[in-house]
Amino acid sequence: MTCTYNPCDGLHFLANLYNCTECIHYLDNAPKLQQYCLAAVSKSKLTALGQLFHQFDNGGVTGTVVLAESHLAIHTWPESRTVTLDVYVSNYTKNNSHSARMLVDDLIHFFKPIDTTRHTIERNISFVSEMLSKDYGFILRSEKQLASFRTDFQSLEVHDTPQFGRVLRLGDHFQTSEKEEYFYHENLIHPALTTLKNPKRVLIIGGGDGGSAEEVIKHPSIEQVILVEIDCKVVEIAKEFFATIHNNVFNDPRFKLLIEDGFDFIVKNETHFDCIVLDIPDPIGSAQKLYEEEFLYHCKRSLVYGGILTLHLGAPIVNPSQAKLIYRYLKPIFSVVKLYTVFVPLYGNLWLMAACSDSFDPTSLSETEIDKRIQEREINDLQYYNGATHHGIFSLPNFLRNFIE
Repeated sequence: MTCTYNPCDGLHFLANLYNCTECIHYLDNAPKLQQYCLAAVSKSKLTALGQLFHQFDNGGVTGTVVLAESHLAIHTWPESRTVTLDVYVSNYTKNNSHSARMLVDDLIHFFKPIDTTRHTIERNISFVSEMLSKDYGFILRSEKQLASFRTDFQSLEVHDTPQFGRVLRLGDHFQTSEKEEYFYHENLIHPALTTLKNPKRVLIIGGGDGGSAEEVIKHPSIEQVILVEIDCKVVEIAKEFFATIHNNVFNDPRFKLLIEDGFDFIVKNETHFDCIVLDIPDPIGSAQKLYEEEFLYHCKRSLVYGGILTLHLGAPIVNPSQAKLIYRYLKPIFSVVKLYTVFVPLYGNLWLMAACSDSFDPTSLSETEIDKRIQEREINDLQYYNGATHHGIFSLPNFLRNFIE
């Protein structure tokens, strides 16, 4: 099996060699270890500029070879037959990755450990990550950071990534991306709107990237979409960097943007909507109040009879207590609370959503009827949602059935 490495500004190899079975006497002999390391450097076509190897009185050797390309460091523990290796090469003027790999392989082969752990790190390659819990996270490679600043409400970043194209991060959390946004937006919007016969007015709380609003106006009966976003900078960034997500929905005559607090808006609201969409961050900080009973009650009050509230409850695998709490808030307020799931690649997890109504069950329509409505409404550019997926996402696995019970 051949491994290849993409050229980068630098390549760093780290390895731990446990229970070495060959050349054990080198682990406690600084001159011999130095001699072998210099020979291995030369064999790998790297250039040694200097070296220092020190033998400790109580056993073991620490050695460093300074390379024109960077360094080799080695540490030994004879009593446990353990060796650690640290090899770094710079690739600014020449790709030295193959030579560095050859050097590491040579040293590992020389000592023949029973167990080995090794890591390869591309230097000056940027990664962005999100910890979903203290034990579990998600990482993306960023080719370029396009924007980074703090708004009045949160930190905001835009990254260009090989996997998902442009990615928006708010408060160190991944929010949306060019290439996979439809997993989230289509499933947040269409299971509710497609089941409504003639939806006219929709309210979106959050969703400043415009992705949810763009899905809403695909339904020809829509007369008005009101989007309430607290952070005007999110909208500005969406207009500048994420045209493929919002598709110019901000200039649609049916669209109305309000820059204000969603909680204050819904409490004062006297208008009724066919559908309310909560496209908001996880319940952290100021967003916490948007998931609690008072806010959800006012959402119910702002729906027409038979209207639907749709929202996400987060990742039930990573944070089941959060999802359960939101579900417990929803259940006494709405007669119908239907949970459904979709895997969102950018979030690295199964995501839980809910469609809530005072009377209407979105699972009551057949697969055929859903497809018929999509066809009659001439919604031709869906990448995820159809009649089969409509019923599929509402088919809960057993652990979530137990979760409801």
